[in-house]
Amino acid sequence: MILETSNLTKMYGSKTGCSDICLAIDKGQIFGFLGPNGAGKSTLVKMLVGLLFPTSGTAFVLGRPLGDLEARRKTGFLPENFRYQEWLTGEELLSFHASLYKLTGEEKRRRIPVVLEQVGLGGKGKQKIGSYSKGMQQRVGLACALLPDPDLVFLDEPTSALDPLGRREVREIMMELRSRGKTVFLNSHLLSEVEMICDQVAIINQGRIMAAGAMDELLVETVEVEMQVEGLTPPLVNELAALSRSCHVNDSLVRLTLDAREQIPSLAVAVVRSGAHLFSLQTRHNSLEELFVNLIQGGGEGYAGSGPADC
Repeated sequence: MILETSNLTKMYGSKTGCSDICLAIDKGQIFGFLGPNGAGKSTLVKMLVGLLFPTSGTAFVLGRPLGDLEARRKTGFLPENFRYQEWLTGEELLSFHASLYKLTGEEKRRRIPVVLEQVGLGGKGKQKIGSYSKGMQQRVGLACALLPDPDLVFLDEPTSALDPLGRREVREIMMELRSRGKTVFLNSHLLSEVEMICDQVAIINQGRIMAAGAMDELLVETVEVEMQVEGLTPPLVNELAALSRSCHVNDSLVRLTLDAREQIPSLAVAVVRSGAHLFSLQTRHNSLEELFVNLIQGGGEGYAGSGPADC
Protein backbone atom coordinates (compact mmCIF):
# COMPACT_ATOMS: atom_id res chain seq x y z
CA MET A 1 0.00 0.00 0.00
CA ILE A 2 1.17 3.52 -0.79
CA LEU A 3 -0.74 4.92 2.19
CA GLU A 4 -2.30 3.05 5.09
CA THR A 5 -3.77 4.32 8.35
CA SER A 6 -5.12 2.43 11.35
CA ASN A 7 -7.30 4.17 13.95
CA LEU A 8 -5.50 7.46 13.28
CA THR A 9 -6.85 10.05 15.72
CA LYS A 10 -6.11 13.69 16.47
CA MET A 11 -7.53 15.46 19.52
CA TYR A 12 -7.33 19.18 20.27
CA GLY A 13 -7.87 19.05 24.00
CA SER A 14 -11.41 17.74 24.36
CA LYS A 15 -12.25 18.52 20.71
CA THR A 16 -11.94 15.83 18.05
CA GLY A 17 -10.08 16.73 14.87
CA CYS A 18 -10.51 13.26 13.39
CA SER A 19 -11.10 9.88 14.97
CA ASP A 20 -10.22 6.27 14.16
CA ILE A 21 -9.38 6.94 10.51
CA CYS A 22 -8.72 3.73 8.58
CA LEU A 23 -7.65 4.05 4.95
CA ALA A 24 -5.73 1.88 2.51
CA ILE A 25 -4.70 3.40 -0.82
CA ASP A 26 -2.95 1.47 -3.58
CA LYS A 27 -0.32 2.66 -6.00
CA GLY A 28 -1.43 4.44 -9.17
CA GLN A 29 -4.76 5.82 -7.95
CA ILE A 30 -6.44 9.17 -7.60
CA PHE A 31 -8.05 9.15 -4.17
CA GLY A 32 -10.75 11.73 -3.43
CA PHE A 33 -11.22 12.95 0.14
CA LEU A 34 -14.49 14.77 0.77
CA GLY A 35 -16.31 16.39 3.63
CA PRO A 36 -18.01 19.62 4.72
CA ASN A 37 -16.05 22.48 6.26
CA GLY A 38 -14.69 21.54 9.67
CA ALA A 39 -15.15 17.81 9.07
CA GLY A 40 -11.49 16.94 9.70
CA LYS A 41 -10.07 16.84 6.17
CA SER A 42 -7.22 19.27 6.75
CA THR A 43 -6.37 17.69 10.10
CA LEU A 44 -5.88 14.29 8.46
CA VAL A 45 -3.83 15.68 5.56
CA LYS A 46 -1.59 17.64 7.94
CA MET A 47 -0.93 14.49 9.94
CA LEU A 48 -0.09 12.52 6.81
CA VAL A 49 2.40 15.12 5.55
CA GLY A 50 4.01 15.54 8.97
CA LEU A 51 2.66 18.95 10.01
CA LEU A 52 0.69 17.53 12.95
CA PHE A 53 1.42 14.66 15.32
CA PRO A 54 -1.44 12.18 15.83
CA THR A 55 -2.84 11.64 19.30
CA SER A 56 -3.13 7.90 18.67
CA GLY A 57 -3.19 5.34 15.88
CA THR A 58 -0.62 4.49 13.25
CA ALA A 59 0.04 5.31 9.61
CA PHE A 60 2.47 4.27 6.91
CA VAL A 61 3.31 6.49 3.95
CA LEU A 62 5.19 4.88 1.05
CA GLY A 63 5.74 1.88 3.29
CA ARG A 64 7.45 3.92 6.01
CA PRO A 65 6.19 5.12 9.41
CA LEU A 66 4.53 8.51 9.61
CA GLY A 67 7.13 11.30 9.63
CA ASP A 68 9.92 9.28 7.99
CA LEU A 69 12.29 11.63 6.11
CA GLU A 70 12.82 9.30 3.15
CA ALA A 71 9.06 9.11 2.61
CA ARG A 72 8.81 12.91 2.80
CA ARG A 73 11.40 13.29 0.03
CA LYS A 74 9.08 11.37 -2.31
CA THR A 75 5.90 13.14 -1.20
CA GLY A 76 4.52 16.33 -2.74
CA PHE A 77 2.07 18.68 -1.03
CA LEU A 78 0.01 21.63 -2.27
CA PRO A 79 -1.75 23.26 0.72
CA GLU A 80 -5.11 24.97 0.34
CA ASN A 81 -4.07 28.26 1.93
CA PHE A 82 -0.83 28.73 0.05
CA ARG A 83 1.15 31.97 0.23
CA TYR A 84 4.57 32.35 -1.33
CA GLN A 85 7.33 34.95 -1.07
CA GLU A 86 6.22 37.71 -3.43
CA TRP A 87 9.76 39.07 -3.92
CA LEU A 88 11.01 35.79 -5.41
CA THR A 89 10.68 34.80 -9.04
CA GLY A 90 8.97 31.55 -9.93
CA GLU A 91 12.31 29.90 -10.61
CA GLU A 92 13.77 31.17 -7.33
CA LEU A 93 10.80 29.82 -5.39
CA LEU A 94 11.18 26.43 -7.05
CA SER A 95 14.92 26.44 -6.40
CA PHE A 96 14.23 27.11 -2.69
CA HIS A 97 11.73 24.24 -2.50
CA ALA A 98 14.12 21.99 -4.42
CA SER A 99 16.73 22.67 -1.72
CA LEU A 100 14.20 21.66 0.94
CA TYR A 101 13.77 18.40 -0.95
CA LYS A 102 17.60 17.99 -1.00
CA LEU A 103 17.73 17.96 -4.79
CA THR A 104 21.20 18.31 -6.28
CA GLY A 105 22.17 21.24 -8.50
CA GLU A 106 21.84 19.06 -11.58
CA GLU A 107 18.41 17.83 -10.49
CA LYS A 108 17.29 21.43 -9.92
CA ARG A 109 18.40 22.52 -13.40
CA ARG A 110 16.58 19.56 -14.92
CA ARG A 111 13.35 19.54 -12.89
CA ILE A 112 12.50 23.27 -12.60
CA PRO A 113 11.84 23.90 -16.32
CA VAL A 114 10.01 20.56 -16.56
CA VAL A 115 7.51 21.32 -13.79
CA LEU A 116 6.99 24.93 -14.95
CA GLU A 117 6.03 23.62 -18.38
CA GLN A 118 3.92 20.87 -16.82
CA VAL A 119 1.73 23.35 -14.90
CA GLY A 120 1.39 25.84 -17.76
CA LEU A 121 3.97 28.40 -16.58
CA GLY A 122 6.59 27.79 -19.24
CA GLY A 123 8.36 31.10 -20.03
CA LYS A 124 7.03 32.76 -16.84
CA GLY A 125 9.59 31.44 -14.36
CA LYS A 126 11.57 34.71 -14.24
CA GLN A 127 8.54 36.80 -13.25
CA LYS A 128 8.08 37.80 -9.59
CA ILE A 129 5.54 35.81 -7.60
CA GLY A 130 3.97 39.13 -6.63
CA SER A 131 3.07 39.73 -10.29
CA TYR A 132 1.34 36.34 -10.59
CA SER A 133 -2.45 36.10 -10.57
CA LYS A 134 -3.99 33.87 -7.91
CA GLY A 135 -4.40 31.13 -10.50
CA MET A 136 -0.73 31.41 -11.50
CA GLN A 137 0.30 31.24 -7.83
CA GLN A 138 -1.73 28.07 -7.47
CA ARG A 139 0.02 26.67 -10.53
CA VAL A 140 3.49 27.47 -9.16
CA GLY A 141 2.45 25.82 -5.88
CA LEU A 142 1.53 22.72 -7.83
CA ALA A 143 4.93 22.92 -9.53
CA CYS A 144 6.57 22.95 -6.07
CA ALA A 145 4.63 19.80 -5.14
CA LEU A 146 5.80 18.05 -8.33
CA LEU A 147 9.48 19.03 -8.03
CA PRO A 148 10.85 15.77 -6.55
CA ASP A 149 8.88 13.66 -9.05
CA PRO A 150 6.93 12.32 -6.03
CA ASP A 151 5.35 8.91 -5.76
CA LEU A 152 2.55 10.38 -3.63
CA VAL A 153 1.05 13.87 -4.05
CA PHE A 154 -1.35 15.55 -1.62
CA LEU A 155 -3.41 18.24 -3.37
CA ASP A 156 -5.66 20.37 -1.15
CA GLU A 157 -8.21 22.19 -3.34
CA PRO A 158 -5.78 22.38 -6.29
CA THR A 159 -8.25 24.06 -8.68
CA SER A 160 -10.01 26.51 -6.36
CA ALA A 161 -8.42 29.58 -8.00
CA LEU A 162 -8.52 28.33 -11.58
CA ASP A 163 -10.93 28.96 -14.43
CA PRO A 164 -12.61 25.98 -16.19
CA LEU A 165 -9.74 25.62 -18.66
CA GLY A 166 -7.19 25.65 -15.83
CA ARG A 167 -9.19 23.04 -13.92
CA ARG A 168 -9.17 20.80 -16.95
CA GLU A 169 -5.40 21.18 -17.28
CA VAL A 170 -4.91 20.22 -13.63
CA ARG A 171 -7.17 17.18 -14.09
CA GLU A 172 -5.00 16.15 -17.02
CA ILE A 173 -1.89 16.51 -14.85
CA MET A 174 -3.43 14.27 -12.18
CA MET A 175 -4.42 11.66 -14.77
CA GLU A 176 -0.93 11.78 -16.29
CA LEU A 177 0.56 11.18 -12.84
CA ARG A 178 -1.75 8.20 -12.37
CA SER A 179 -0.73 6.78 -15.75
CA ARG A 180 2.88 6.84 -14.53
CA GLY A 181 2.02 4.86 -11.42
CA LYS A 182 1.91 7.87 -9.09
CA THR A 183 -0.74 8.24 -6.39
CA VAL A 184 -2.75 11.44 -5.90
CA PHE A 185 -4.58 12.25 -2.67
CA LEU A 186 -7.13 14.87 -3.74
CA ASN A 187 -8.99 17.02 -1.25
CA SER A 188 -11.66 18.97 -3.15
CA HIS A 189 -15.09 20.57 -2.76
CA LEU A 190 -15.78 20.13 -6.49
CA LEU A 191 -17.77 16.91 -6.34
CA SER A 192 -18.25 16.71 -10.10
CA GLU A 193 -14.48 16.90 -10.55
CA VAL A 194 -13.87 14.17 -7.98
CA GLU A 195 -16.50 11.95 -9.59
CA MET A 196 -14.90 12.51 -12.98
CA ILE A 197 -11.36 11.37 -12.17
CA CYS A 198 -11.12 9.56 -8.82
CA ASP A 199 -10.76 5.81 -8.47
CA GLN A 200 -11.61 5.75 -4.76
CA VAL A 201 -13.23 8.23 -2.41
CA ALA A 202 -13.77 8.65 1.30
CA ILE A 203 -16.34 10.97 2.87
CA ILE A 204 -15.62 12.34 6.34
CA ASN A 205 -17.99 14.16 8.68
CA GLN A 206 -17.46 15.26 12.29
CA GLY A 207 -14.05 13.62 12.26
CA ARG A 208 -15.21 10.16 11.20
CA ILE A 209 -15.27 8.33 7.87
CA MET A 210 -18.89 7.92 6.78
CA ALA A 211 -18.24 5.94 3.59
CA ALA A 212 -15.23 4.89 1.56
CA GLY A 213 -14.47 2.64 -1.36
CA ALA A 214 -14.18 2.40 -5.11
CA MET A 215 -16.12 5.09 -6.93
CA ASP A 216 -18.09 2.70 -9.12
CA GLU A 217 -19.10 0.61 -6.10
CA LEU A 218 -20.29 3.60 -4.09
CA LEU A 219 -22.43 4.95 -6.91
CA VAL A 220 -24.14 1.76 -8.05
CA GLU A 221 -26.20 1.17 -4.92
CA THR A 222 -29.29 1.76 -7.09
CA VAL A 223 -30.04 2.50 -10.73
CA GLU A 224 -33.00 4.61 -11.79
CA VAL A 225 -34.73 3.91 -15.10
CA GLU A 226 -37.26 6.05 -16.94
CA MET A 227 -39.30 4.48 -19.74
CA GLN A 228 -41.84 5.91 -22.19
CA VAL A 229 -44.32 3.12 -22.88
CA GLU A 230 -47.51 3.19 -24.94
CA GLY A 231 -50.11 0.51 -24.26
CA LEU A 232 -49.48 -0.02 -20.55
CA THR A 233 -51.77 -2.59 -18.95
CA PRO A 234 -52.23 -3.51 -15.26
CA PRO A 235 -50.51 -6.91 -15.77
CA LEU A 236 -47.49 -5.19 -17.38
CA VAL A 237 -47.28 -2.64 -14.56
CA ASN A 238 -47.42 -5.47 -12.02
CA GLU A 239 -44.62 -7.32 -13.84
CA LEU A 240 -42.43 -4.20 -13.99
CA ALA A 241 -43.06 -3.60 -10.29
CA ALA A 242 -42.00 -7.17 -9.52
CA LEU A 243 -38.75 -6.65 -11.44
CA SER A 244 -37.81 -3.46 -9.60
CA ARG A 245 -37.33 -2.03 -6.13
CA SER A 246 -39.96 0.66 -6.80
CA CYS A 247 -42.23 1.51 -9.71
CA HIS A 248 -44.12 4.76 -10.37
CA VAL A 249 -46.46 5.25 -13.35
CA ASN A 250 -47.73 8.57 -14.70
CA ASP A 251 -49.72 8.02 -17.91
CA SER A 252 -47.15 6.55 -20.30
CA LEU A 253 -44.12 7.48 -18.19
CA VAL A 254 -42.71 4.72 -15.96
CA ARG A 255 -40.00 5.39 -13.39
CA LEU A 256 -38.31 2.41 -11.73
CA THR A 257 -35.52 1.88 -9.21
CA LEU A 258 -33.34 -1.19 -9.70
CA ASP A 259 -30.72 -2.88 -7.58
CA ALA A 260 -28.33 -3.43 -10.50
CA ARG A 261 -27.78 -2.32 -14.08
CA GLU A 262 -28.01 -5.95 -15.21
CA GLN A 263 -31.77 -5.87 -14.58
CA ILE A 264 -32.43 -3.32 -17.34
CA PRO A 265 -32.76 -5.77 -20.29
CA SER A 266 -35.50 -7.69 -18.49
CA LEU A 267 -37.61 -4.52 -18.38
CA ALA A 268 -37.41 -4.09 -22.15
CA VAL A 269 -38.20 -7.77 -22.67
CA ALA A 270 -41.29 -7.51 -20.46
CA VAL A 271 -42.63 -4.48 -22.36
CA VAL A 272 -42.09 -6.01 -25.81
CA ARG A 273 -43.51 -9.39 -24.77
CA SER A 274 -46.68 -7.72 -23.49
CA GLY A 275 -47.37 -6.13 -26.87
CA ALA A 276 -46.81 -2.56 -25.59
CA HIS A 277 -44.56 -0.10 -27.46
CA LEU A 278 -41.30 1.04 -25.86
CA PHE A 279 -40.41 4.50 -27.21
CA SER A 280 -37.51 5.34 -24.88
CA LEU A 281 -35.49 3.93 -22.01
CA GLN A 282 -33.05 6.08 -20.05
CA THR A 283 -30.94 5.26 -17.02
CA ARG A 284 -29.62 7.52 -14.28
CA HIS A 285 -27.10 6.53 -11.62
CA ASN A 286 -26.71 8.15 -8.24
CA SER A 287 -24.31 11.07 -8.43
CA LEU A 288 -21.51 11.66 -5.96
CA GLU A 289 -23.31 14.84 -4.89
CA GLU A 290 -26.44 12.85 -4.01
CA LEU A 291 -24.39 10.33 -2.05
CA PHE A 292 -22.55 13.14 -0.25
CA VAL A 293 -25.73 15.01 0.71
CA ASN A 294 -27.49 11.83 1.86
CA LEU A 295 -24.56 10.81 4.05
CA ILE A 296 -23.98 14.23 5.61
CA GLN A 297 -27.64 15.06 6.20
CA GLY A 298 -28.73 11.53 7.04
CA GLY A 299 -25.74 10.58 9.14
CA GLY A 300 -25.00 7.56 6.95
CA GLU A 301 -28.11 5.66 8.02
CA GLY A 302 -29.17 3.00 5.59
CA TYR A 303 -26.00 3.22 3.58
CA ALA A 304 -24.68 -0.13 2.48
CA GLY A 305 -21.19 0.86 1.39
CA SER A 306 -18.02 -0.27 3.09
CA GLY A 307 -14.64 1.27 3.66
CA PRO A 308 -11.42 0.40 1.86
CA ALA A 309 -9.77 -0.76 5.07
CA ASP A 310 -11.00 -2.34 8.27
CA CYS A 311 -9.31 -1.34 11.52
